[in-house]
Amino acid sequence: MSTATPRITVSLAERSPAVTGAEIAAGLVPPPQFAEASFASYRPDTDFPSQQAAVDRLEAFAEAWRPQRPSGFFARTRSRGRKAPAELPGVYLDGGFGVGKTHLLAALWHGAPGPKYFGTFIQYTALVGALGYRPAVELLRGARLICIDEFELDDPGDTMLMTRFLGELMAGGTRVAATSNTPPNALGEGRFAASDFMREIHALSSNFETLRIDGLDYRRRDVDGHAQALDDDALDRTVQALAGHGRTVARDAFDPLVAHLATVHPSKYAKLIDGVETIAIDGVHELHDQNAALRLVAFVDRVYDAEIPVIASGLPLDRVFDEEMLGGGYRKKYLRAMSRLVALTSGRLPSHA
Repeated sequence: MSTATPRITVSLAERSPAVTGAEIAAGLVPPPQFAEASFASYRPDTDFPSQQAAVDRLEAFAEAWRPQRPSGFFARTRSRGRKAPAELPGVYLDGGFGVGKTHLLAALWHGAPGPKYFGTFIQYTALVGALGYRPAVELLRGARLICIDEFELDDPGDTMLMTRFLGELMAGGTRVAATSNTPPNALGEGRFAASDFMREIHALSSNFETLRIDGLDYRRRDVDGHAQALDDDALDRTVQALAGHGRTVARDAFDPLVAHLATVHPSKYAKLIDGVETIAIDGVHELHDQNAALRLVAFVDRVYDAEIPVIASGLPLDRVFDEEMLGGGYRKKYLRAMSRLVALTSGRLPSHA
């Protein structure tokens, strides 16, 4: 009878996951760190009254799902002009990094009846890319609520696509809540993005109420510094120790992993890392191909959501994006990925936001 140790070191580059539209939709839920998020568990900073005001307004937004009977004179003579804020089908949470926008978005999702969906902007564009525009619309048609975290405005094509996509769903009665995000090391640029958001979704802007959330980044100390990097011997020892304790480790060289990401649709990245408890990467170096860098950003987002620690050798992972990338139009995406890579490699994964 064999006594060989079970193989618990895998390669992501050897995985080719398949995913159906139904599986993608089923994955559109808040990430694990927000599985229990509620308005009651949000802790507003008393120095910034806009935080409590946002909670109150979102609770009022959620009232739309509770049966109400119109009564009185004004119920029969409502204005046909612009909708009052309480009646708008969309709400946009506008604020800096770390003020709790994602927590509040998840709390709203948890309190809404189904069908409902929660995902990042990238996840929704990946859904459309994987299924095609019309099948994606039909898949989500009839949703009571769609939550979009980190709505991105740096790609005009994607923004127009999402505006059209949401317009069709909202026309059928779907309510939408969205946030945008600015990393703490973005040097103050675009801290509040409401004007940009409304301009880019101009066709839908009259359907959205903006809730501005002021405050300080409560987790700023957790994203200071740089991603941790090990030497080759230390990486070997760490992988062996983790495997020896029964953890499933995915180990890949940096270049093959980055190349493999080009063969896997971003909508499948979550399934690519399914069951993995630690990711180990050998030989990290600076990237100069923007397409490869953007795929890595999308991959990092899924790893971060899944709260999978990363260990790596070579260049610290938060330094993989070259200076040209950091000075270009996707700067904020790269900065967000950098802050997440610091957390993933240092053991300071999020517990809430």
